[in-house]
Amino acid sequence: MLERLTQLPLRLRVFLFFAGLSVGGLVALGGGLWVGLTRVESAGVVSGFVTAGLVAGFGLLALSAWIWMLFDENVARAIERLSTALRARAHTDLDRALDPSHGQYLGDLAPAARAVTGTLAETKNALAEAVERETTRLAVENARLQALLADVPAGVILCAPDHQIVFYNGPARGILTKDRAPGLNRSLLDYLHAGPVKAAFARLSRDGATDAATDVLCACAQSGKMLAGRMRLVDLPQTGSGAPGYVLTLRDVTDELSLHAGREALLEEVFDRVRRPAANLQTVLAAGVAKDAKGRAALLSEVEHLAVAITELGARYDSARGQWWPMTSTGATELAEAIVAQAAQAGVHLTAHAADVRARVDVFQLVSLVVHLAERLVGRDQAGDMTLSIEEEPDGVLISLGWQGALVSVSELERWLAEPLDVGLADVTGRSVLAAHGSEAWPERASPDRGLLRIPLVTAWAGPEASQDVRRAVFDFDLMDRAPSGALAQTSLRALTCVVFDTETTGLLPSSGDEICQIAAVRLLGGRPVAGETFETLVDPGRPIPAAATEVHHITDADVRGAPPIETAARRFHDFADGAVLVAHNAPFDLEFLRRHETGIGRRFDHPVLDTVLLSAVVFGQTEVHTLDALCERLGIVIPSEVRHTAMGDTVATATALERLIPMLEAKGIRTFGEAVAAARRHARLLKDVNAPEHAPA
Repeated sequence: MLERLTQLPLRLRVFLFFAGLSVGGLVALGGGLWVGLTRVESAGVVSGFVTAGLVAGFGLLALSAWIWMLFDENVARAIERLSTALRARAHTDLDRALDPSHGQYLGDLAPAARAVTGTLAETKNALAEAVERETTRLAVENARLQALLADVPAGVILCAPDHQIVFYNGPARGILTKDRAPGLNRSLLDYLHAGPVKAAFARLSRDGATDAATDVLCACAQSGKMLAGRMRLVDLPQTGSGAPGYVLTLRDVTDELSLHAGREALLEEVFDRVRRPAANLQTVLAAGVAKDAKGRAALLSEVEHLAVAITELGARYDSARGQWWPMTSTGATELAEAIVAQAAQAGVHLTAHAADVRARVDVFQLVSLVVHLAERLVGRDQAGDMTLSIEEEPDGVLISLGWQGALVSVSELERWLAEPLDVGLADVTGRSVLAAHGSEAWPERASPDRGLLRIPLVTAWAGPEASQDVRRAVFDFDLMDRAPSGALAQTSLRALTCVVFDTETTGLLPSSGDEICQIAAVRLLGGRPVAGETFETLVDPGRPIPAAATEVHHITDADVRGAPPIETAARRFHDFADGAVLVAHNAPFDLEFLRRHETGIGRRFDHPVLDTVLLSAVVFGQTEVHTLDALCERLGIVIPSEVRHTAMGDTVATATALERLIPMLEAKGIRTFGEAVAAARRHARLLKDVNAPEHAPA
């Protein structure tokens, strides 16, 4: 019967709908009159009419309620589902076909909508293919740029005229701070002491030449590192203010300054300790008492003091010289490959083994030294089966050059080390290379017929370690021409800086002692995630994690052993989210756990907040299910099962949901933060609004 009904034309079904309503009303009225007439004889005319009216009224009321339920379920809610499904496909990348159950009683509307969305999907796919081709080309260019940036050892930062960061590369991330990486659309003055930066920018701005540059010496606001930099203006008239931005290149000179100060102090001590014995010797000799026994004793005493001073200071100079010589952080495998290759050119075959370890060395000189020793060994007695190993030691790295043959004497090794090396620098010998590395070389017997030469290296020479992420440059050049947004309530959703976050906990009741055991977050600019700007940490909850909680998020007591406590983790997260709008799915739950520790960390989580539960209700209606799984299902977001209920997995899903909800909100006329909060508050029955009063929309 229902299948036949769905096949009728929509206009005929609407006619039958109202015809049924009319017939039902007449039946209710007739039934009421009949009941009333049966009571006229026994209760009188008035009572009969009253009874007829009540029966007819209740009948009409029941009929209206039943008709309303049918209309609400099959027309009103069907139209609402159909419209939100259309918006989801119009404003997101969702290309799944419409659910056939949407609008099955709305005649040809649902098939027509499916046809429109199908055509739209085909058009989008064609456009996506064209965009993908162009994106691939840009990605290749971007990869080349990233490869070039990987060879730039200095930190490079591009800032707008108001000092907001627009671009930074990998070395800049490591130079500015270890605890908090730079963030796009954050002020550079949050990371560097403002005085030198502002003074340099003002100096260049006064000159007015866009190709002008100036040197800057400044310090990190948090770590206190000393940075040497160069600032150059960048002519960007599209910023609207007419003021140029600037590029700042930085390098960490903290260790260089420290080494320079140490070297100066050593030289000063050299002059001081040598000057006094020399002056005393001059006095003794000038007095002519050298022939006297006491005079000779005084003379020998001063000579002895001078010799001791020179010996001690020379040893200190040799031990520190390696720190002054320019070194690079080099992997043992790379070093071994270079030695084997250069030895092969000299006619020496080496079998090499290298551990996964790094050392700070002058690669060119050290390779030349090892090859020089290998050549001398081969020329000495045709040593065979030569091997090279570079192994990690408790206090550094040990290079071992082995061979089959007689052991080398210490005097012979000293002769080899005294010979000049062909490295393009005058007076460079094996001994000077060892001294520059603060090292030594000695022979050692491995077996009765096998010898070794050992060269130890220290891995921790002063200087910055190589960045682990030097190939990643983070940028958003649209920030250059983004006008100031003014009050937060009037800021468009796309202009917001958002931090989407999620927590995993030991349970659901913070008031009963449950605590956070993991926090994850990502930053969004322009409604899009910023590559490389993420936050994730396990947290020691200070209590056992129940098995029921572990079954959900798979975090065990062993996982959080040694993790930072909540005070440290929450403080780092607060730094990451500084100045941003917090976004979460069911934000009151996560914020309740964080706000309980505000006193302990000395920070307040009073950020403006958006909740994707409420935004989902704004877009899809309050009667729908608004769990994260349901929202992702409606928006075509796939959460891999292995990351569901992990802090970062749920964070990425929520961020993607927000990214797809923004254009749907805009299509409903909700374009600013204030309008979004006001619309969300109309669904307070689902969740309370956790925005502080100052973030309430006017």
